[in-house]
Amino acid sequence: MLAFMQLLFRYAFLKQQDIPLALADWQYGLLVLSTVLLAAAGYVINNIFDVATDTINKPNDVVINKGISETRAYNIYFGLNVTGVAIGCYLSNVIMRPTFAVIFIFIASILYFYSTSLKQIMILGNFVVASLLSLSVIIIGVFDLFPATTGENQAQMASMFSILIDYALFAFMINFIREIIKDIEDVNGDYNQGMNTLPIAIGNRRAAKVALGFVVIPFILTLFYIDKYFIENNLYIVTLYAFAFVLAPLGYFGVKIVSAKSQKDFHHLSTVLKLILLFGILSILVITLNIKYNA
Repeated sequence: MLAFMQLLFRYAFLKQQDIPLALADWQYGLLVLSTVLLAAAGYVINNIFDVATDTINKPNDVVINKGISETRAYNIYFGLNVTGVAIGCYLSNVIMRPTFAVIFIFIASILYFYSTSLKQIMILGNFVVASLLSLSVIIIGVFDLFPATTGENQAQMASMFSILIDYALFAFMINFIREIIKDIEDVNGDYNQGMNTLPIAIGNRRAAKVALGFVVIPFILTLFYIDKYFIENNLYIVTLYAFAFVLAPLGYFGVKIVSAKSQKDFHHLSTVLKLILLFGILSILVITLNIKYNA
């Protein structure tokens, strides 16, 4: 989904605009590969440190010391990280911004500290994961738009960058809420491991109310966005799309979370949020097509 999102923004949006891009297609492919490798490394190290909790929460998903040894898992983790960071260093030199390599080192470091300690801290762990997902959108602008920006195209490039930031913010909000729901879903295993997630600190019902409160924010902001950018520009197809595939599911989530009690209920709500994120990202393609055919 991460790779799909980055490819969609490049080829369904940026490539359709009359703007220069800093990376060649194969170099952009390396950017996607780098972020996917770092994300994969994050999953591996998380699985290594989550054996005890996953044994309780998701016993069928545990692979460390079953299908794969811990030593081999660490080797895979280091291999993925080194490769991902090395590609990032190469791309930073391609755009003549070698200091940008620190972004990839930062991502790898934060994912490690998340797995070892940050996820045990109430709200902070949720914030970190959601921020890293939004960073994977912003990094497109950092490597593909920023280096190609000149005095002549600065306004247009800034507009493109601002759209990426809007989507990054949307991805952050939805994923932040989803992380809270996943904490509720995994509360038993997390409690046994002494973690201090939101549902452990205040209880499942109160944590669900917090998630409900947070979901109001993207709902209202999406309504504002539709009115300001879609309706005013006569983009009625994307307006209908946003109501049907973003606002309606957000409303459904808000209704269902009120009565959610079981682990199965919260797993369903987590899936709903994942679909909202997917449909939200796909809207960039709908916007591009709507503008093209309206014109």
